[in-house]
Amino acid sequence: MTYWLQELQQKRWEYCNNLDAAKRDSRTSPTPSDFSKGLVAKDSPDLSILSQNASAERARNILAVEASPTDLVGEQAASQPAPVQASAINFSLKQWSTEIKNSMSSLRKGSNDNRKSVFYTTEEWELLDPTPKDLEDSMALEEKRKHLAEGNKGLTSSAFPFDFGRIPHKARRPLKDMIGSSKNRTSSDSSPTEWCSGSGSRLVSELQLKYQSQQEELEKLKKDLLSQKELVRLLQQTVRSSQYDKYFASHLCEGVPKDTLELLHQKDDQILGLNNQLEKLTLEKDSLQQEVKNLKCKVGELNERLGMLMETIQAKDEVIMKLSRQLSECEDSTSSQSGAMHSPTATCSNKELQELDRLKDNLQGYKTQNKFLNKEILELSALRRNAEAREREWQAKYTSLEAKLCQIESKYLILLQEMKTPVCSEDQSPAREVITQLLEDALKAEPSEQPEQAFFKPHLVSEYDIYGFQTVPEDDEEEKLVAKSRALDLRSLSLSENREISTGVKWENYLASTMNREMIRCVELKNLIRAGIPHEHRSKVWKWCVNLHVKKFKDSAVPGYFQTLLQKALEKPNPASKQIELDLLRTLPNNKHYSSPTSEGIQKLRNVLLAFSWRNPDIGYCQGLNRLVAIALLYLEQEDAFWCLVAIVEVFMPRDYYTKTLLGSQVDQRVFKDLMSEKLPRLHAHFEQYKVDYTLITFNWFLVVFVDSVVSDILFKIWDSFLYEGPKVIFRFALAVFKYKEEEILKLQDSMSIFKYLRYFTRTILDARKLTAIAFGDLNPFPLRQIRNRRACHLEKVRLELTELEAIREDFLRERDTCVEKRDLISDDEEDS
Repeated sequence: MTYWLQELQQKRWEYCNNLDAAKRDSRTSPTPSDFSKGLVAKDSPDLSILSQNASAERARNILAVEASPTDLVGEQAASQPAPVQASAINFSLKQWSTEIKNSMSSLRKGSNDNRKSVFYTTEEWELLDPTPKDLEDSMALEEKRKHLAEGNKGLTSSAFPFDFGRIPHKARRPLKDMIGSSKNRTSSDSSPTEWCSGSGSRLVSELQLKYQSQQEELEKLKKDLLSQKELVRLLQQTVRSSQYDKYFASHLCEGVPKDTLELLHQKDDQILGLNNQLEKLTLEKDSLQQEVKNLKCKVGELNERLGMLMETIQAKDEVIMKLSRQLSECEDSTSSQSGAMHSPTATCSNKELQELDRLKDNLQGYKTQNKFLNKEILELSALRRNAEAREREWQAKYTSLEAKLCQIESKYLILLQEMKTPVCSEDQSPAREVITQLLEDALKAEPSEQPEQAFFKPHLVSEYDIYGFQTVPEDDEEEKLVAKSRALDLRSLSLSENREISTGVKWENYLASTMNREMIRCVELKNLIRAGIPHEHRSKVWKWCVNLHVKKFKDSAVPGYFQTLLQKALEKPNPASKQIELDLLRTLPNNKHYSSPTSEGIQKLRNVLLAFSWRNPDIGYCQGLNRLVAIALLYLEQEDAFWCLVAIVEVFMPRDYYTKTLLGSQVDQRVFKDLMSEKLPRLHAHFEQYKVDYTLITFNWFLVVFVDSVVSDILFKIWDSFLYEGPKVIFRFALAVFKYKEEEILKLQDSMSIFKYLRYFTRTILDARKLTAIAFGDLNPFPLRQIRNRRACHLEKVRLELTELEAIREDFLRERDTCVEKRDLISDDEEDS
């Protein structure tokens, strides 16, 4: 098999030589379309011919180690069976051929340019020396091949996939020749007609592009050269292993034990591995030597540059010395010629130096003074902080003492009231006169300007609070004392609360964070509102709460909706107008904003109620709406107060809450009874025991949201939470009021005293913080869904009862019409009409 492979390779080599000789004269510089796409061009007859060299010749002779048959050649040898020993060699050559084909296919796939394949190397190959018999056979084969070269020109392919370098020397195209041909192509491509046209810049750009393309082609050729060298190295290793396998199979396998054969195989593998390592180390050594050469070149260049720089520096030093000598000579000559002119210049320079010294001294003094001032500032800052701390302590002590003073004054007033008893004799005792004088002094209102002696008098209370409500009534003297005492207690509580400014700071921080964005519902805002909105921020927060609940109504309304309703109400009076006018002055008579017909709040109250009566004609006007609007107008404008009333009547409260039947209000009272039995079972049982109907008191709480039922500070904190959370807040605070006074109510043992106490006990609750903690802390959980379910349940019951009452009323009217004796009886509604 090896013999026929050698024969095929020889035929292929001779064919390539003949083909090259026929085309050598007409061959021109190759174009990109002339290049083949692989190492073996099967589709194109044009091949890239390589020149012959000694190493390629030795590589070709490697395949000639198998001697040809001495007596059988050609077809005769092909008809004979192959030797037995050749099986191993044939197997190894098949593997070698398969490996080479796979390697060449991968290289052909990676090559995208039409270049001719170049397969040669200048490295010295390490070959195995053939035996003398093989050398004689090779010489005989050489003579035969020379005679048969002409008859085999038609052979175009070979079973062996590679054509080693037995190629004529003239066909050799090494890398330098390819580079030269590329340069020649570049120079030959530029035609003289283009230069004559005068477009030199365009030709230069084209030449640059061609030069770049040739450079890229050169880089690709170099890469291919390296890959082909590596492939040749692999082929050398494969050939050596094949020769060793052949030699081992033909000479050493006979009569050798199996163990020794395996040991030889192992040693052979070790030798091959060591050879591979040696080759790798050799490659690394070559690369390191190349790096050392490059570094030496760089060092040489740096030394040259250093020498040049040293020479430059020396030359510059010489120039500097020369210029310095010339300068000194010029100065000497000028000093001798202009001695008189030089003296004013010296004087000026001396003055400048003195001025510079003075400025330096000033700068040093300023630095010292600055250090001293900085030290003083630090000390003063420490003193100021200490003074502020002491001031806060004294302020806290003063506030505490003022609160205690208010409590003592309250007790003092109660004591004076107890001591002022009627005397039987007509003569007034001195003690009574003193007590009367003390009472008059205590009941005096706080003047606008207090004299210094006022600090030694009993604490004075202003006539109106910040909301406009009258603090001390003018009619009953006993009521004056109670109101005065209550006002002092409230002031004491407010002073105690002002010591903790955390709530105000929290509000300032929150509003500062919403300067560039809208407020949104969140847990932080809900907790702040439950703690109470500061007086200065209440208008803003109330308006935002109202807009939050009536946004859908305002979006659907036309612009100027409130003014349109108000204009319609003023032009066309409706049936509610008369009742509205009657209730205006009865709304909040103890508030200075609604106390007289000329008060500012009366006209605003009238406008809002009239506009709402036209918006909701089913309700028109109901007693209680006037108080809701009056409280809203204390912090909102007319239109905002109108929408606040819309939110309360149409969003918060159920339907029929403010209608003629007050159906929703009656339902809420029954729901409240259920909650009382759950949350306050002891108090509820106490009321049931003495048959006290406390809903007669709480009905007004729900209808007007505690207006005129609690003190003003607590009232507005309830409204803060009510406008944000809705009607559930009313249930919370109603239960909290009863829980606040639960123990006092449980001490009462008769229905009259209980009912009398319920009529005024809400006015005695002054601690808003404690009440808020009970409402939102002690009464939890408080789900709104439970309230809605109970409302739906009681609504059906109340409707049935109202239906029965309406039936009884109709029966009464029919009976009155038929019976002569009952014709004089009239109902309450008929009497009002």
